[in-house]
Amino acid sequence: MIKDGTPRVEIDLMKIKHNAKVLKNLFSKKEIHITGVVKCTAGSLEVARAFIESGITRLADTKLINIEKMKNAGLKANFMLLRTPAMSEIEKVVQFAHISMNTELEVIRALSAEAQKQNKRHSIILMVEMGDLREGILCKDVPSFIMEVQKLPSIEIVGLGTNFACFGGVIPTEQKMCEFSSFVREMKTQFSLSLPYVSGGNSANYNWLTETKDPGMVNNIRLGESILLGLETINGTLIPELYPDAFRLISEVIESKKKPSVPFGELSKNAFGETVSFPDKGMMRRAILGVGRQDVLVTGLTPLQPVDIIGSSSDHIILDAKDVHLKPGDEVPFALNYGALLSAMTSPYVYKTYFRVESKSNGSTKKLSTKKPKFFHSSLSKAL
Repeated sequence: MIKDGTPRVEIDLMKIKHNAKVLKNLFSKKEIHITGVVKCTAGSLEVARAFIESGITRLADTKLINIEKMKNAGLKANFMLLRTPAMSEIEKVVQFAHISMNTELEVIRALSAEAQKQNKRHSIILMVEMGDLREGILCKDVPSFIMEVQKLPSIEIVGLGTNFACFGGVIPTEQKMCEFSSFVREMKTQFSLSLPYVSGGNSANYNWLTETKDPGMVNNIRLGESILLGLETINGTLIPELYPDAFRLISEVIESKKKPSVPFGELSKNAFGETVSFPDKGMMRRAILGVGRQDVLVTGLTPLQPVDIIGSSSDHIILDAKDVHLKPGDEVPFALNYGALLSAMTSPYVYKTYFRVESKSNGSTKKLSTKKPKFFHSSLSKAL
């Protein structure tokens, strides 16, 4: 592969497309369609296109600016704002998002008024609180909530949804999912709702899907991490047939010297207010990388060489190089967990390099593009 600037995230679009296809086929066997969540990649157009090529044409992001970018790029998909809108962005929500998730009547009233101005009909999914205590309307309040929403012009309830294992860590067990389906069935009957979206959760629902005999009313799942990293998110285990390595962080060695393993002198807290201690291993080969906490969640990185991360500052990661003879200019690869991927992809200081394996027969690799870091001066929209 042609060497690019560092730090960079290398992204294999064919692996992402493969993962998306496998999961799409798996969920479709139980008549559940997938909404592809691209928020972890900062609304990457390349990743979004890989989702679409796999057959997933419902895309979701929490950042309206990413939805605007994807829509303006002409991507053929339905776009969902994956959170309740802020009052300050109502106009653009109606303009760019086909669907938004909602939990507040005041917000929906504002969406209704704006949709009338734009001569549009805006679709919403009402999020129901099933215990994870992030966004959601308590079940006891949903009937009166729906009655109020149904009075509003230019607003259509197209779904009920819920969320698991994001904030409170509540697992989507069979009992929880049955309770949700039962509640949805009751609301659908009571209010004559068609509900093309009964969105029962996210990547944390994989185990439930493979174990349940009846998915009930659920016909939609929002998947990001399981497609991008190949993992179910309750236990963090690899999903069969999926690639866990579609993304790698590459950083460059900027110093490599033998130094003591323990700081010497009078000690205080470090730059992040932490009191740190180090085991005495005598002299060691310490390699410093030109990447740090400003660029990526360092605790979410796993070296792909036999070295150890000793610690980090805002712009440096310090390694115990052990028996690896690293020198300035050498590149060190890392696997990323969800938090590390999220931070690296949204960092303006990290290059993004996209490539794909051309075919199994020749195994050739084609680099598609490298996105240079972008620095935001006046506005995000100008930078994009």
